[in-house]
Amino acid sequence: MTEYTEVCRLPDIREGELRKVAVRGRDILLARRGDRVYATGVLCPHLRADLSEGTLQGYILTCPLHGSRFDIRDGHVVRWTNLSGTILEYASRAIPPRPLPCFPVRIDGDRVLVGVPWS
Repeated sequence: MTEYTEVCRLPDIREGELRKVAVRGRDILLARRGDRVYATGVLCPHLRADLSEGTLQGYILTCPLHGSRFDIRDGHVVRWTNLSGTILEYASRAIPPRPLPCFPVRIDGDRVLVGVPWS
């Protein structure tokens, strides 16, 4: 079951901002694009770096540690690491690419609500 929790007000999060929030004891990353807010896991599935310290260009979130890239709209992997060649092949076998978890977001007036399933 998913329960929606208010995490902030829409005017309080700027365009392109990455913001870490806690929802029922779980860290969630918010990213705003236009009138929409996206919610993902805050830790990179590659080596668990804090994605709130990463960068956002368009809808692509880049990890500050190894340059892994994810689409915040659905969490799919755009690039697993900034490594290349044999090193990338080895790294991808050692830690296979995994999508970034995403959570549903509702905007109710100016309230931003994130749906997180019960563990």
